[in-house]
Amino acid sequence: MFKKLLLAVATLAATMTFAWAQVDVNKADEAALDTIRGLGPAKTKAILEERKKGEFKDWADFEARVKGIGAKNAARLSEAGLQVNGKSKDGAPAKSAK
Repeated sequence: MFKKLLLAVATLAATMTFAWAQVDVNKADEAALDTIRGLGPAKTKAILEERKKGEFKDWADFEARVKGIGAKNAARLSEAGLQVNGKSKDGAPAKSAK
C-alpha cells in the first residue's frame, strides 16, 4: 500500500515538473509542442512544417510565418512555456519553474 502511494506521489511530481518545462519551438518535437497549452495538433503541424523552411529567428519571425499566431496568441503561448531561441516573448508574464 505504501509503495503504491509513494509511486503515485512520484508520478504526480514528475508530471507537474514536465508541465512547467520550457519548450523551444526550434528544438521541440511534436510531442513536446503538444504539451503547450493553446497548441493543438493542427497548429503544431503548421509550426513543424514552417520550421522545415528554417528555424525561427525570434518571436516576430514566428508570428509572421505561422498562420493564426498573432501578438496576443504568442504572448499566451509564451506564458504557457513556449520559447523562441530560448527566449520568452517580451511583455509576456514569465512562466515560473517549480
